[in-house]
Amino acid sequence: MRLRALDTKQRPQVDRFVRFPFELYADCPQWVPPLLSEARKPLMRDQHPFYAHSDAAFFLVESGQDVLGRIAVLEHQRFNRIRGKKLAFFYLFDCIEDTQASGMLFDAAFSWARDRGLKGIIGPKGFLQADSQGLLVEGFEHRPAVNIAYNYAYYDALAKAAGLCKETDYYSGLITRNEGLPQRFLDVADRVLERRNFRVKSFESKDEMRAWMPRIGHIYNTAFMEHWEFCPVTEQELEVIADRLLAIARPELIKLVLKDDKVAGFVFAFPDISDGLQKARGRLFPFGWWHIMRAFRTTKHIDFNGVGVLPAFQGSGANAVLYAELTRTLLQGEYTTGEAVQVEERNVKSLGDMKALGINWHKVHRIYRGLL
Repeated sequence: MRLRALDTKQRPQVDRFVRFPFELYADCPQWVPPLLSEARKPLMRDQHPFYAHSDAAFFLVESGQDVLGRIAVLEHQRFNRIRGKKLAFFYLFDCIEDTQASGMLFDAAFSWARDRGLKGIIGPKGFLQADSQGLLVEGFEHRPAVNIAYNYAYYDALAKAAGLCKETDYYSGLITRNEGLPQRFLDVADRVLERRNFRVKSFESKDEMRAWMPRIGHIYNTAFMEHWEFCPVTEQELEVIADRLLAIARPELIKLVLKDDKVAGFVFAFPDISDGLQKARGRLFPFGWWHIMRAFRTTKHIDFNGVGVLPAFQGSGANAVLYAELTRTLLQGEYTTGEAVQVEERNVKSLGDMKALGINWHKVHRIYRGLL
């Protein structure tokens, strides 16, 4: 086995890095491949907004002509400055079931981080706030939500063998059309809506959504600022996140709860197009785009990738309106199931509220930490 530090200016090396999961998961029916064009973007130092303030390195372990594993290690300087930390992130970890190969990858990541004066490491955690996070540790029989990681069950053992331990868990859960809030709670939410001057804003087009994106970015930064792992997004990062979200959005599924024209909460739901992405096999052309568009039209499942009340409006009744909208979003149209995506275990109130909706928590993604 040999370790390779990637030269991201060399397209063949980049391609080996981004294509490895396609080989590793070739026979896995749950894995959902990314588009190759999207998978390359974090390695494009002259274009990705992360590199305007931070740095990263990428490593492969190879044997002969075969790739055995890969990892990225990040120094997110804005995160460390804002949070007062000296942490590295690891990300894009994939490996065969071999502790020697995974150990070489983690050792390379740890060494790179120590050389930069960093004292600890957490992950998987990505380049942007909207990136997938965590290793899957429960729910391997289920296909992931769009843009959420899937991995084999042995990854947890590989992480522990490298000396990493749990930092926190994120739960994802399923809700069906037959569950959700009973009508009497929807009626209560409607009375709150009327008496406390709330209203629900939905969108009619992607152009209208794009015009709201600067405001939505402010909402995002405000809503999650107190979360342990959060770092406010920059304008350049927001543009990338907006393009990513708009690519998979149906405007009528994006809802804002407003009070006197101030945003109090939000429900961001997206059609699950995993089936189309699997059939596209990483490529839009010649026929990948057709499979993806067909999935947009035919899917019966939606992903709730963002649900929250802004701190200033917690306890004001906005929660009731918010969860009523979550239920109504599932009931509108042709959808039969939805998935609440990655709610952190320390967010006890949201976990409890969603369980009361009938959400069955069936997946767990874990963030790990280690000392350097």
